[in-house]
Amino acid sequence: MDQIRTKSAALYRMVTPEHICPFGLKSLDLLRRRRFEVEDHPLKSRAETDAFMASEHVDTTPQTFIAGSRVGGYDDLRRYFHEPLADPNSTSYRPVVSVFGTALAMALAATWAVSGTVLTLRAAEWFVAFSMCILAVLKLRDLETFSNMFLGYDLLAQRYVRYAYVYPFGEAVSGVLMIAGGAFKWIAIPIALFIGVIGAISVFKAVYVDRRELKCACVGGDSKVPLGFTSLTENLMMVAMGVWMTVR
Repeated sequence: MDQIRTKSAALYRMVTPEHICPFGLKSLDLLRRRRFEVEDHPLKSRAETDAFMASEHVDTTPQTFIAGSRVGGYDDLRRYFHEPLADPNSTSYRPVVSVFGTALAMALAATWAVSGTVLTLRAAEWFVAFSMCILAVLKLRDLETFSNMFLGYDLLAQRYVRYAYVYPFGEAVSGVLMIAGGAFKWIAIPIALFIGVIGAISVFKAVYVDRRELKCACVGGDSKVPLGFTSLTENLMMVAMGVWMTVR
């Protein structure tokens, strides 16, 4: 591969004992993937970094130079190569796909380990339970930002603010007890039905009655997932699981 690299670039990036710039590493990787010979210049101290930025009249590192001209930082380098840049405010369903995809894989793997097959009702039950646990963890990792977003549409939380802080714990407890099986269903079922019904009504009213455009707190308070089908599905899954465990 080295023999076919005919283009060259110079990269100045911060590499100190306290901090290795991730964007410097990404710039280095991008240049190499684009078959550039890279003159890598690690800036090994804060003073060296500040001196470089002052001499080049820039405010940040890394900085890439190609054919003697400054391209700029990592985002500038991606633009130079016409690579798309992520919009931090754009809608993304990736967290939802990740949660449900991982929960499904876990449920199938657990069912296979227990029964030697994946075609069981237990797999479906564990899928819902694992999904609830993962979604609860995403909410609990930053309870304040979750509660801020949740208060924007949940009817019960708007009346009793502390419910916004209780909801993720209820989802986690119910999910864990559902994994344990029927021994604790007298605890799991009421919790799942209660938070699921209230959540479904709240989402339906906000989205389909009031026609509000909100972000869904289902995967945490920093979510870019639109409020709607995803959050409604989460709540209906809990309701369905509660009903199923009751009649099973």
